[in-house]
Amino acid sequence: MKKKSFDFYIQGAVQLGIAFGVVSILSRWITGNTILSSPETLIRYGLIGGIGYAFMGGLALILFGFIARKIAYTFSGRMTIGDVLKEKLSPFGYWYMMALLLIMGVYSLFIQVMGAGLLLYMLFPVPLAVGMVLFLTLLYLVGGIGGLYRIHQLAGITVILIFGTIILIPVYSYMQQGVTVIFEGIQLYHPYLLFTKNQESLWFIFTGLLVFSGQMLTDRATWQRVFIIKKEKVKMAFVLTGLIWFTIPIAITSLFLLAISGRTFENTYSLIFELVSILESNALIFVFILFCFAAILSAASSEMHSLNSLFIRNVAGELKKLSIEQQFKYKNIFSFALIASLFLAALYLTPYPLQLLFFFGNIYSSMIFAILYIVFSKGRETLAPVLSSFIGIVAGFASYPFTTYFESVWISFLLSGIVCSFFIIKKTIQRRFRQSLNLEDKPYDAK
Repeated sequence: MKKKSFDFYIQGAVQLGIAFGVVSILSRWITGNTILSSPETLIRYGLIGGIGYAFMGGLALILFGFIARKIAYTFSGRMTIGDVLKEKLSPFGYWYMMALLLIMGVYSLFIQVMGAGLLLYMLFPVPLAVGMVLFLTLLYLVGGIGGLYRIHQLAGITVILIFGTIILIPVYSYMQQGVTVIFEGIQLYHPYLLFTKNQESLWFIFTGLLVFSGQMLTDRATWQRVFIIKKEKVKMAFVLTGLIWFTIPIAITSLFLLAISGRTFENTYSLIFELVSILESNALIFVFILFCFAAILSAASSEMHSLNSLFIRNVAGELKKLSIEQQFKYKNIFSFALIASLFLAALYLTPYPLQLLFFFGNIYSSMIFAILYIVFSKGRETLAPVLSSFIGIVAGFASYPFTTYFESVWISFLLSGIVCSFFIIKKTIQRRFRQSLNLEDKPYDAK
């Protein structure tokens, strides 16, 4: 594949095996939310919530691996989720889904940039605008200009930093202070974290599993990785990634347990500053900070790259036939517009990580059955996925004044599932009815 072609920008040069497939998926899914949500999850839902956060992300990746195998074999040769939607939906359904995917993509990129902004604000004594200009410039160069080839170059470094952080820092810190001393400090100052009979934690875990599953089923970058990993190895790549990903939030949670052992804290954001302050080695502090920004930059670059690919190939390319020069020109303009919007948002908004994670939970949960219907159904099926996702989204948001947030996510999920089930039953009845008519029309054989 030529480096100057837009296909090279989307897919890189070669198909990936299991090892580098895992690296590529990890670099997408170890995000700013993985880092910033861990302290808030720990404080709000206790140790069970911290472990549950790891469980729901890891399990969602493993389950997606089985769906990814079906996608890879059924839609071989595609490049984006938009290619699949184009094949399976009518024009109305296609543009409806594309609008939702673009909105969710911009929102996902917004989450990563907000995470970078929060870390810059907490860890460095420089104006936020200066730090954001530097981060967004790197984001533009890697995700906007570089393409998947550059993202994979960054992915290898990111994964090395990830394992250096989750192995080196906890082992060093716990050996220095002692596990018993740390546990007793938590038991004395924060005994509520060890409370195991917290029903709200279970509610959070199972609802979070729905949200994570919906995110992965609709994630533009994840679908692109399905198409660049060898199809006979794609399932194993996602399963192994899920098992590895499970360890990372647990390791990060253990670091925050270390930070609050034997001391109080002001708020959840201050836990990151507390963690940095107790690391006695400047080398460990440098590794932790580098890990945070490498993980966020890698995830944000993957999202920007997938948004560019989807917009140019499946939006602009559907509206007008583009030359290679026009594809790159429009891609650069689109990237710059995203960067400018994200810069302004980072300066004026102060988000909360868990709120960001679950803000679009109704949309994610409503899309689960819709995407599964598209993947597993035969022929062009528009009404079922469009109607089920639309009803689920509207019902979920409409239920906000009368239910809790978690309940509204489940309402979206169940209603969309009921609508999809209705269409499946209807198709089954119609197929059997046609089969019975065909049998009746056959001439009777006297033998």
